[in-house]
Amino acid sequence: MAKKYEHIFFDLDRTLWHFDENSKKVLNDIYTQFNLDKAINSSTDFVYKYQEINEGLWGLYRDDKITKEELRWKRFDETLAHFGIIDNEAAIEIGDYYVSHSPKQTLLFPYAIEVLDYLSKKYQLHIITNGFEEVQYIKLTESGLLKYFEIIILSEKVGVKKPHPYIFKKAFSEAGAIANNSIMIGDDLYADIYGAQRVKMDNIYFNFYEKAHDKKVHKEINCLSELYEIL
Repeated sequence: MAKKYEHIFFDLDRTLWHFDENSKKVLNDIYTQFNLDKAINSSTDFVYKYQEINEGLWGLYRDDKITKEELRWKRFDETLAHFGIIDNEAAIEIGDYYVSHSPKQTLLFPYAIEVLDYLSKKYQLHIITNGFEEVQYIKLTESGLLKYFEIIILSEKVGVKKPHPYIFKKAFSEAGAIANNSIMIGDDLYADIYGAQRVKMDNIYFNFYEKAHDKKVHKEINCLSELYEIL
């Protein structure tokens, strides 16, 4: 790239930390641990329905229509209810189990460590994440990512979530960066890419699953190894 970047801002979940696979492992454990096989035919059915419900509730959380506490148990309450299990206490217990065990999983996307080794020698690296404050540091530590990042911006601490411009401006301020010498890398076209565009920051859309879309992005990659050529 012709532009001289000094700062790279990464999203964490589904960009470096393999959220879907790590989550699926814990959900399968929940299916076994909580004897859900008595009411749900397979763990695959349970995981699929949970992911569908969780996605919708995360959208509400991002738009400040439900609280973090509601999200934690409600996604399991609604999933269990779909399969005819009406048990609020179980939903709360499962929600606590999930939040406790999920961040300890360590699967990263291919080339994550190698690429961060490479980039950290050339740029200052930072994280901007909408994830829960109490779990993001566990993920970063357990998976060996923490040492690569100088500034970690958490939406809960800032008070707004991506794509709100303020979280990006706060990140610039804390990192000593400006939009013109920074680039955002993330998997979410709305939170990461649109968010970066709102503050006039270049962006790289990490489209690991090669989903079709019609959004304008600065650059698009399907594998983190492509960053060697771009940066």
